[in-house]
Amino acid sequence: MKKVDFENLAQGVREMKSILAGKSKPAYTRVIKSTAVKNVRAGLKLTQKEFAKLIDIPVATLRNWEQGRTQPMGPARALLLVAEKTPNAVLDALHPNI
Repeated sequence: MKKVDFENLAQGVREMKSILAGKSKPAYTRVIKSTAVKNVRAGLKLTQKEFAKLIDIPVATLRNWEQGRTQPMGPARALLLVAEKTPNAVLDALHPNI
């Protein structure tokens, strides 16, 4: 690994530690509101059980997102953002027979 690449990586780790410690704030945060999760599911015309199965998560996790107890993170958040913008693309990709 080049020294400059290592230094960039190390700086990123230092920034992450500072954010986690509450000493600084991230450059941006993308939050999906619980109503948005429910609206995405409703836009696909799926029940909680059907939607959870479609995206391969427990129904309880979906309920927690929809009720605002937890937030979708990482790939789940990305998938929901795509589903919000292009719901049919998500249906076609994940379950073309729905």
